[in-house]
Amino acid sequence: MRLLKVQGTLSRREAFFLGVLGVVIVIGIWLLLTMGESPLVPAYILPHPWKVLTSFPQLYTDNDIIRNTCLSLGLNLAGYIEAILISLPIGFIIGLYPFFKGGFQRQVDAIRYVPLTAVTGLFIVWFGTGTAMKVHFLAFGILIYLLPVIVQRISEVDDVYLKTVYTLGATDWQTIKTVYIPSVLSRISDDIRVLTAISWTYIIVAESIDNTGGIGGLIWRVGIRQGRVDKVFAMLIIIILIGVIQDKLFVYLDRLFFPHKYQTKRAYETRKPKGDSALSLITGFIRSISSWLVLSIYLLLLIDSFTPILAGQSVLPYLFGKTDIAIHFLVWCMILFKGWQWWREQRDSISVKSRTAA
Repeated sequence: MRLLKVQGTLSRREAFFLGVLGVVIVIGIWLLLTMGESPLVPAYILPHPWKVLTSFPQLYTDNDIIRNTCLSLGLNLAGYIEAILISLPIGFIIGLYPFFKGGFQRQVDAIRYVPLTAVTGLFIVWFGTGTAMKVHFLAFGILIYLLPVIVQRISEVDDVYLKTVYTLGATDWQTIKTVYIPSVLSRISDDIRVLTAISWTYIIVAESIDNTGGIGGLIWRVGIRQGRVDKVFAMLIIIILIGVIQDKLFVYLDRLFFPHKYQTKRAYETRKPKGDSALSLITGFIRSISSWLVLSIYLLLLIDSFTPILAGQSVLPYLFGKTDIAIHFLVWCMILFKGWQWWREQRDSISVKSRTAA
């Protein structure tokens, strides 16, 4: 059969159907294992799917699941931002210059073997048990894997590009700017997607230290102290859904920042006959309206952060705690990037018009 062929391909319809079928099979097996008064797997090990489903309203009313989820999401984003801002310059310095590579690459490779649970106590001594400790701990957990990967990606840059820029007489900085940075960042984006799953593991470890909030601390309190296995499974499903959404966002950002990785596919798509031009126009209009709507909501929340106008207290600080700065950082990075894109389009348009007029 074609579907069982090694390295075979699936159409979009087949992939969607098989994906839905896989979910149905998993849920069906789950039902078979937990159904009846004497299920094959006891409820304290694997609760019935219906009991897990009905625990979501209880999580909302009794455990403030929305705020706890936002607190963990804020930690995830803050830790990622700190890890990336630290590892990128250090990784480039070690990967590009032989002096630093010879002196520090072995240490960078060896630090991956540090068990993070063993250094939790050190981070508590250094930073206390508050949000700062959790962000630094999470950033360290991501950094020890990301830093060696950056050094490795630098060594994997195709030699043909380096020879080309050297032939054109490029300086060291021009080589770094036009070859190393685009090549390494486009590959690192895929590695960051993989590390997203690992970061959620470290969040659970960090938040179980105290009771200041977060879905990790909530899992610890509800699962260990109260024995509500159904709520634990419900929160695990929430984490999985967040991970899936984050992965989709990373794919979207990857296409936005590094379109050259999808040039072949886009070239094929542009050759196809465009029969849905009206649909494309409607989709583009909806995207444009949605972008302005999201921006308006954010600006309203930004004002609310300084002067509460939506509730008794500011919404973003309430939901994300001290990590709300990570939300502001990411949003403003996107705004600046979109502004830069618009400026380039206007500049290119003016340049084309001037050449046409000439």
